[in-house]
Amino acid sequence: MIERRPFNKLGGGDHDWLKAKHHFSFGEYTDPARLGWGALRVWNDDEIAPGTGFPPHPHANMEIITYVREGAVTHKDSLGNEGRTEAGDVQVMSAGAGIWHAEHNLERRPTRIFQIWIMPRASGGAPTWGSQPFPKADRSGRLVTLASGFANDNGALPIRADARVLGATLKAGETVDYTFGNGRHGYLVPATGAVELNGVRIDARDGAAISDVDTLKIRAIENSEIVMVDAA
Repeated sequence: MIERRPFNKLGGGDHDWLKAKHHFSFGEYTDPARLGWGALRVWNDDEIAPGTGFPPHPHANMEIITYVREGAVTHKDSLGNEGRTEAGDVQVMSAGAGIWHAEHNLERRPTRIFQIWIMPRASGGAPTWGSQPFPKADRSGRLVTLASGFANDNGALPIRADARVLGATLKAGETVDYTFGNGRHGYLVPATGAVELNGVRIDARDGAAISDVDTLKIRAIENSEIVMVDAA
């Protein structure tokens, strides 16, 4: 099954400094039919105005992956970590038993991100944070694992979940296949462009909820940048 979730039908809000769309229930937006997808709990499509951001706030027992589409995010947390993650890069925070952090757009233009939350395998543990560049040229024509809870996914940022986050940049007409294991859940969003998933068209910033699919054939209708989660 591949269910298209059109961008213009997603929940969300315009908070002046933050324009947000929610693929799943989040904050004040609740949709009982969209409380998550397997271990995936949150996929937010955020635009953060220049000179603004999220003030310090707590998290616990969640794997939080930030995919920067445009601009940059500056992170600071209660462990003393500080870092700037720019477009094409990914940051990961394992909240563990608890952590406070703040994220701001210190740039002169809007920052656009996907923020993805995945349930961890187990609660607790020491919190961690990390950031890593993933040049789009290295993802050209192929899926690259950006963050993973599997030890054999070399080069990916580590998360403590039975999941992986993948990305690819595809030219119009290019195809790439991905094989899911039994009982897995996939969720794919094109950051730009448009793709077909086993014949189902998914446009930029639409969501595609994937289940009971052995092999997913992704064909780019236009030049496209895609992000996908494979979770239990």
